[in-house]
Amino acid sequence: MTTLSEDIDYLAVETQSESNDGRASAATWEHEDLAQVKIRVFRGHTDSVNSCNYIDNDTKILSGSSDKSSRIWDIDTGELKHHYTGGHEGAISETSINDNSRRFVSCGWDKKVQVWDVETGNILWMGRHAGIVTCCRFSHDGKLVISGSDLDNTLKIWDANSGELLQNLQDMHESTITSCVFAPADDKVVTTSMDRTSKFYDLRSNKVTIQLEGHVNIIADCDISFDERKFATASWDKTVKIWDVATGAYRTSGPGCLQGSHEGTVSCCQFSRDGLMLVSGSYDNTVVVWDVDNEMQKLQLQGHDDWVNDVCFSTDQNNILSASKDCTIRMWNVQDTEKIPVVLERKKAMGLSIMKCSNCGKPFSISQMDSFRDNTICVFCRLQNREQEMISIMNSVRVDED
Repeated sequence: MTTLSEDIDYLAVETQSESNDGRASAATWEHEDLAQVKIRVFRGHTDSVNSCNYIDNDTKILSGSSDKSSRIWDIDTGELKHHYTGGHEGAISETSINDNSRRFVSCGWDKKVQVWDVETGNILWMGRHAGIVTCCRFSHDGKLVISGSDLDNTLKIWDANSGELLQNLQDMHESTITSCVFAPADDKVVTTSMDRTSKFYDLRSNKVTIQLEGHVNIIADCDISFDERKFATASWDKTVKIWDVATGAYRTSGPGCLQGSHEGTVSCCQFSRDGLMLVSGSYDNTVVVWDVDNEMQKLQLQGHDDWVNDVCFSTDQNNILSASKDCTIRMWNVQDTEKIPVVLERKKAMGLSIMKCSNCGKPFSISQMDSFRDNTICVFCRLQNREQEMISIMNSVRVDED
């Protein structure tokens, strides 16, 4: 770790929208009136946008770019709220923010890992790798930061508050670490690599507990579902594989495979909050929304003029962000995808019937084989009912004990 004075000559944070000189502009809705998916475009970065995150309860966007800057945008107005420059001397590979949206971490081609104060723009601490830092993440509880690199193929685990290097794992992979994520419980770190493997590193036992192999080309990105049952890997082999890591079913039947929609490298992926959908981005300039359980494409989103580098679901699953080499961030409103004719036709072709939930009124799909059964309630309402039943049972037990 190095101090701020040793390594930074200039740091600038701007807290207002910039002039329309190519540096920034308000986001605009750019779909036609009859469009089935609404699109909002955020412009201002002057080079490839490599990272995008929803922050501050999905009211803002954090982005990182090859133009050496990170930016925070207001979703409602499209206004540029903060512009962070002067910290990195090369392209920013990734940005990640802690849950209270007060600090974020950035990493880049200048071999640096930096944690920033969102409001002041001060760099709180800085760390280094021997090679390009390809990925970085905050833990969900905000206590740790992880980063992975090229050249030395090292995963580093940092104390998020002090910047102290806690672990330096040099033997995780045989080639470049391409992505790293924390499990939702923050007890495991998962990495992917150009060596075509994914590894689960247990932070309690300090050892690799799971190693996954199955792609025939580089693994670019990964994500874990919120319930920690599913793990997704996006690859240069044009597929996304879904691994059942809760039961280990992949050991006998292999992973599920989402394929046939992307014509180029799949560069990024993320699960929806409920784990039923997954969004992926590709170097074919498209974004695809997948039905995970049925292993089918729900919707393909087109509009970027260059590679899609990152994707992100909003917490309510109504919107998707995509960051592209075309210097833009796009926000796609996918709230009513179940009503789009192409989605309905594809589900019918897959042998799925579209039902209307008798409880919430929203459409959902079931296998036509099961259509004769009492499937009038969608999975979300069924889960909510089960939760309510469990709460009632627990309350009854407490009353009996008293």
